[in-house]
Amino acid sequence: MRRKGHSHGAVSPCAACKLLRRKCVNDCVFAPYFPAKEPYKFAIVHKIFGASNVNKMLQVLSENHRSDAVNSIVYEANARVQDPVYGCVGIISSLQIQLETLQTQLAFAQAELVHMKTLHRIDTKPPPYMASGISLPANKDLSNDVDMAFVYENGVGESLWSC
Repeated sequence: MRRKGHSHGAVSPCAACKLLRRKCVNDCVFAPYFPAKEPYKFAIVHKIFGASNVNKMLQVLSENHRSDAVNSIVYEANARVQDPVYGCVGIISSLQIQLETLQTQLAFAQAELVHMKTLHRIDTKPPPYMASGISLPANKDLSNDVDMAFVYENGVGESLWSC
């Protein structure tokens, strides 16, 4: 990757070379990933992993994987600064707990929704003794028109409509 230089053909050092106080060469492995305008990025990585270790990691990788590796290294370094003991593992654990809590809340909300739908269906259903297609006049007294009686085993009948 070519970098724009200052006047007189001088090459602007990357953040890594500037921090390490060395001359930044054209094929510097750090230059594409740690530009001079982002010095904090390399400073934190250097503090946690060391420049030599990061250099070794980048040298082993193919160029198309280096950008992702640098992003991961920077993320891990930031996580280690925030939580020196657990780093990214602490973040992952925290996110898993949040996920479990949200899944539980979702399950409760879904159960409540099913319960409310069931109650709504019960409220809107016609009573089981009424046929939905038959309409009866509301003011007509049907008790005299039909003799409804139950006959018990002893033969005694009793009117259902007796008032």
